Amino acid sequence: MTAITRQQGMTLIGFIFVLILALFVVFIGIKLVPIYLNHFSVVNEIKAVAEEPGSANLPPNTLRRNLVTRFQVSYVDHVGPEHITIERTSPPRLVVEYQVEEHLIGNIDVIVRFSRVETLRN
Repeated sequence: MTAITRQQGMTLIGFIFVLILALFVVFIGIKLVPIYLNHFSVVNEIKAVAEEPGSANLPPNTLRRNLVTRFQVSYVDHVGPEHITIERTSPPRLVVEYQVEEHLIGNIDVIVRFSRVETLRN
């Protein structure tokens, strides 16, 4: 019989460690991906409202109401009228700032902050 002089591969403990690490990354992804998908919907609706002809001339409450209505139709969570600001600069800008808090494990939470600014169209 010949003796094996060189062994290759991963031990069971090493494999379990890599598996636990991979599962943790998947778990974090499962928690964070919906938050970012929601944010992409928010960005699309902000762009749509900002690019409407004459949106720069609308009163702030009308812009806020239009945006909140679009958020409701698109099933957007975590964003309300209190997160929407209209800056009357030159040119006028629509600002949406909000944060999402998601529970991970035990007493560990993640807070994701978003801020989006779009110029209103005349």
